[in-house]
Amino acid sequence: MDIERINFLAKKAKTEGLTDEEKAEQAKLRREYIDSVTGNLRAQLENVYIVDEKGNKVKYDKKRN
Repeated sequence: MDIERINFLAKKAKTEGLTDEEKAEQAKLRREYIDSVTGNLRAQLENVYIVDEKGNKVKYDKKRN
């Protein structure tokens, strides 16, 4: 994923506009970026533990809370 390319296309869209091919590329790059961020966040949340009132570490379970 190329953040520089995403930023370049965003600036170009504001100044001169984008071709249809560039719009498609921008959408694809944005989707890849969002999927990457979402995947990283999910991976972090899978390793979250909560300390209960007795001091025990309990793995966070979104279904339970």
